[in-house]
Amino acid sequence: MSPVTPSSSVKIARRGLMLVLSSPSGAGKSTIARNLLEDDPTLGISVSVTTRAKRPSEIAGKHYHFISIPQFERMRESDQLLEWAEVHGNFYGTPREPVEQAMSEGKDMLFDIDWQGARQLQEKMKADVVSIFVLPPSMTELQSRLHRRAEDTEEVIRTRLHNSRSEIEHWREYDYVIVNDDLDNAFRAVSNIVGAERIRRDRRYGLFDFVEQLLTEEPKL
Repeated sequence: MSPVTPSSSVKIARRGLMLVLSSPSGAGKSTIARNLLEDDPTLGISVSVTTRAKRPSEIAGKHYHFISIPQFERMRESDQLLEWAEVHGNFYGTPREPVEQAMSEGKDMLFDIDWQGARQLQEKMKADVVSIFVLPPSMTELQSRLHRRAEDTEEVIRTRLHNSRSEIEHWREYDYVIVNDDLDNAFRAVSNIVGAERIRRDRRYGLFDFVEQLLTEEPKL
């Protein structure tokens, strides 16, 4: 189910949106993000930089740009990051240049980031951000998902579960909140949100010219 706007031959220029997905680790945001990208080729992904180690299932340059702490610090100090955060002892950040380029071309960008990064984006580019927080149906299920993923040590899982409670407390800061008790339903809800946000009046600056032309047009009798 693609997050599309109503079909029309009339093309109205609009500014791209910044779709932010956040959740505690294991709640499903990365799976929803991956499904969105597979289902909608017009949606771009903001590939973050991170100082954490690469997981076996991850591809460098596709899931993250894996860099050293000194590299990260240089990017941060030279204002090359649109947002950054420290999560579970590792640093994450969004490179500024590719995002600004995409927005100037009217393209939609997906951000799989935590609440710290989401807050920074909302402070800097509030009008462009559409934020969604994904909740697990229960803490027991969250723990089960982390174990089923089988990519982290028991110590890391305990840390993620401990931190998840403080992460969940930030749900009020988001535009939309979805409980991921069923992946298909959660994905459908996110798709519907994207479709609606793409046709917001204040996002489509091309409406000014379109309506002006519409009002000055003389119907042929």
